[in-house]
Amino acid sequence: MKKRSKKLLFLGSVMMLVSCGDDAPAVTQAFAPLHYEYLPKLRLNVGDVQVENRSLPVSAQDVASSSPVVPAAALQQMARDRLFAAGSSGHADFVIDQASIVRSPGGALDGHLAVHLDVAGPGGNREGFAEAQVAREFTPGTQPGDPTAQLYDLTRQMMTDMNVELEFQVKRSLQAFLVTPGSAPAAVAAQPLDVPGTPPPVPAPPVLPPATPGTDETGYQDPAALPPVQRSPAPGFLVPPQ
Repeated sequence: MKKRSKKLLFLGSVMMLVSCGDDAPAVTQAFAPLHYEYLPKLRLNVGDVQVENRSLPVSAQDVASSSPVVPAAALQQMARDRLFAAGSSGHADFVIDQASIVRSPGGALDGHLAVHLDVAGPGGNREGFAEAQVAREFTPGTQPGDPTAQLYDLTRQMMTDMNVELEFQVKRSLQAFLVTPGSAPAAVAAQPLDVPGTPPPVPAPPVLPPATPGTDETGYQDPAALPPVQRSPAPGFLVPPQ
């Protein structure tokens, strides 16, 4: 009886340990948020910058929303961290056109990001724009991996590509709207306008040097008109011989 009691007590202890192990919380991987304030700022000669997300799932297999950092949210963060209004008028619109990650039946991931930046003047007319898009693929290996970590890594890599591509396209297509740090936006110099009905001013006649006697309008001098020049000694200067 004692041996049987000890055996039952041992089995009960093992079952309690197993049950306690089942109740222990599962260890989850932490994913750092993506931010880009450490990168160079793109200062635009506009009064404000607006950010708009127009991206939609491209298919039923679009799993972008399952990423620990949703690609569309990462693009919005990039715009807030890097695009700055450095002017006093006009506005810029940063638009997210696509932010998708499609997972194939085999587990491969196909990611695509596309954005554009419109710049409008004080009257609202579009005066410039830039477009940027990047794409990456992920193919799983023979060993199964964490699907969530795969989505995060693909999003992070695409955002690294997008930061480079966006800066290149803005500097290429919107160079005239970029403001150098420490300098004021270029202003248009004001010029006075003529009042309607006012005749144009008459230019003053040119000032000519005083005319030389005997010189005509062509500059020719008549030798006969020049005053006589005494070339012999004055009278009484020479003494005749004795």
